[in-house]
Amino acid sequence: MGLLEGRKALIFGVANDHSIAWGIARALHGEGAIVGFSSVESLIERRVRPLAESIGATFIEPCDVQSDEQIRALMEKWKATNGKIDILVHALAFARKEDLDGSFVDTSRDGFALALDVSAYSLVALAREARPLLHPGSAILTLTYYGAEKVVANYNVMGVAKAALEASVRYLAADLGPEGVRVNAISAGPVRTLAAAGITGFKKLYGSFAEVAPLRSNISPEDVGKSAVWLCSDLSSAVTGAVIHVDGGFNVMGVPLGEG
Repeated sequence: MGLLEGRKALIFGVANDHSIAWGIARALHGEGAIVGFSSVESLIERRVRPLAESIGATFIEPCDVQSDEQIRALMEKWKATNGKIDILVHALAFARKEDLDGSFVDTSRDGFALALDVSAYSLVALAREARPLLHPGSAILTLTYYGAEKVVANYNVMGVAKAALEASVRYLAADLGPEGVRVNAISAGPVRTLAAAGITGFKKLYGSFAEVAPLRSNISPEDVGKSAVWLCSDLSSAVTGAVIHVDGGFNVMGVPLGEG
C-alpha cells in the first residue's frame, strides 16, 4: 500500500516531461494516487495527454485558469467522473518575456496584472471552485520560488507574483483549515524547465547553484515530487500555510562561500 493509495489528485500545469508538475504527478502516482490533469488547450494533445496516459490517467482536460467559467466547468466534469478531490496541485505561472527582461520598474501595467492573475489569483480561483469537492484531509499544493523572498536577477514581476502566491497560501490555509483542508507551497531550487528557459541568465544561475547550496547538488523534479508526497499525505497532517524549501539548503545561505 502506498502512502496515497486510492487518493484522487488533480494537477494543473504539466507542460512537458521536464516539468516540476510532472515530477509531482509521477511521485503521487507511485504512491498509489489516481491522477488527473489539466493544462492549457494548446498543450493537451501534443504534450500532456501522452504523459498522462503513460501513468494510466483518464481525466485529461483543457482549462484557461483566467476564466472562472472554465474552472467551474472543469470541476463539474471532475465531480461527474471522480467525485471528491483529495489532492489539488497548482503548478501555474506566467509572465510576458518583456516583463522578465530589463528592470522591474519598467514592468507594464498590463504585464503586472497578467502575471498576478495567472501566477497567484489562479490558486484562489481553483481553491474556491474546488471547495465543494474538498473534504477533511484534502491537501492543496502550489509551487513558488526564492525570488518571492529576495531579489533574483531577471525574475522581476514573477518574484512579486510569487510573493502574492505565498501570501495567498497563508490566507487560504486560514480560510480552509476549519474544514480540515491544508494548503502549502514548495519553494524549489532552480530546475531546468520550459518556464525557466524564459528567464534571462538562468543557465548561469543553474550552473553556480550547486556550488553554493549546502548539499552541493542541483534540484530535480523527483526531489520536489518526494516532498510533494509528504505534503499531500497524512504524514504532514498538522502542516498548513507553510512554504517548504526544497533547494538543498540554498535559502539559508547569507554570503555564499562556494568551494574552496
